[in-house]
Amino acid sequence: MNKKAVVDVSYLLLVGMTAGAVAVLGALVAAVVFHSESYLSVPLLSRYEEGKIMGEIFLRFSYWGYFMVLVITVYELYRYKRMQIDRISLLSALGAVGTLLLFSGVYTPRILEYQSRGESAIDAGFEALHKASEIDFKILLLTLLILFGRRAYLMAVKR
Repeated sequence: MNKKAVVDVSYLLLVGMTAGAVAVLGALVAAVVFHSESYLSVPLLSRYEEGKIMGEIFLRFSYWGYFMVLVITVYELYRYKRMQIDRISLLSALGAVGTLLLFSGVYTPRILEYQSRGESAIDAGFEALHKASEIDFKILLLTLLILFGRRAYLMAVKR
């Protein structure tokens, strides 16, 4: 396998892994964490405490998010310089980078800031911020899936 193919496959793998992580965190991990009483038989944690656990999980995912911002930006800029990019891959890459930066650089730190103030600080502003972060996470998943699909298609057609 030549060097270009290794880079292309590695990029697809990283984008696919990130989409998978977003899907697992959003659909599986959050569902288990926020319904811990179903698995523990007794309600040991309050919603606030469950939110603190989820916040730590998302903080750790943010590090991966920043890494992927760098990977997507470098790869897509390289493809742009080689004139090997189309509108769909460009827009989905921009969407993925933008939503990753929003989630990792804005939503996660602000949610953790709210949580650090204590349970009494959770108000309508927090709920709006949380809802916006959920929407951002869904858009992130969509843009990553489009980017993955488009890049896989372009790699298959160009060979």
